[in-house]
Amino acid sequence: MGKKLLELAVEIVQAQASVSKMTAEEIEHALVRAYNALQKMSLAEEQGLSVASGGLAQAAGGASPTDPLSSIQEEKVTCMECKAELRQLTANHLRIHHLTPREYKKKWGFPLKQPLSARILTDLRSRSAKKRGLPENLRIYLDRKREDKTGSERNLKQTSRQSRGKKSVVTTF
Repeated sequence: MGKKLLELAVEIVQAQASVSKMTAEEIEHALVRAYNALQKMSLAEEQGLSVASGGLAQAAGGASPTDPLSSIQEEKVTCMECKAELRQLTANHLRIHHLTPREYKKKWGFPLKQPLSARILTDLRSRSAKKRGLPENLRIYLDRKREDKTGSERNLKQTSRQSRGKKSVVTTF
């Protein structure tokens, strides 16, 4: 290929933008879609697959739409919307698709607590947190919070009992 995929995608989107009015978001979205389509076609061509016979989906190497959890792999995550392969699906990337991380997880059936990052990145963050003592510090914090809460409830009960025993005196003139 003489030109790079990005250059081709830019030319395609420029042609679209010259024919019709497009907002900046629409241009960005069209650029991402055109680039991804060209990338899939290039992969299909390299592997000798036909684009028309559904080889395009096979050439992408991404997860099947029926099993989104397989899109999260050891070293990469495949966006189920545009099939882009990244280390992490950020809120900025999902904004291109007009989705929040929560909406993306609901749409594709991910558990809400599932991180949208490659497993290697998740493990790295976990080890780093453990090295800093986060689990132990969190446990200490939660214990203190629980003690403070029960202590303040006890104090509140004691003061209410003491005030019940006293009679209030009202004087009128």
